[in-house]
This record gives sequence, C-alpha cells and structure tokens, in this order.
Amino acid sequence: MHELGIVFYVVRELKAVAKENKIDKIKRVTIELGEVSTVIPHLFMNCYKCAISKEELLKDSELEIDVIEAINHCDSGGMDYKAKAYGRKCPNCHSEENHLVCGNEANIKSFEY
Repeated sequence: MHELGIVFYVVRELKAVAKENKIDKIKRVTIELGEVSTVIPHLFMNCYKCAISKEELLKDSELEIDVIEAINHCDSGGMDYKAKAYGRKCPNCHSEENHLVCGNEANIKSFEY
C-alpha cells in the first residue's frame, strides 16, 4: 500500500511549509489525485486519518480529495479524449499513438489554516 508513503510525504511537506510560515494549525488539506495515478482515494483517506492523529499541526484537519480525470492526447489525429472510457485507442481515428496528458497526478493542491 503506497498510499501510506504518499501520506507521510504530504505530512512532511505540510510541516515544512507551516514551519516556514509560522503556522501552528492546519484545518483543511486539499489533495489532487489523478484517476489513473494508482492512488486509491479511500485508502489515502484512511492513511491520512491515522497519520494526522500523531501530528499536532494536522490533528482534526479535514482532507478533501479532488480527482483529476485522465485525458489522453491522440498524436495521430490531435484529439484529446477520456483515457478511462477509451483506453489506448482514440475514439475518433482508432489510433493507438497517444500519450497521457493528465490524470496521473498526486499533488497537494491547497491547505487552510
């Protein structure tokens, strides 16, 4: 379960930013997770709840997860399309020459204090 490692990274980054900005309590954290990032939102949420219980800075903070839709770009036809709906095959020209534009992210989007 790599969600726990990502949560520990998020906690470490938030602590560093809070220290740099003299913030002593974070109330809400928003994370962006791409729908093909392999990070499972409910597992991430469970790991977050466990991790923050030991961190005074984040204790009782809320976590919001924004899911970013996976989009492929067809290199042959130039069309962008939903990766989960059509996979590697462009729905317009049926080419398999494409690349993922977004949807593989795992980012700290914002936090409120």
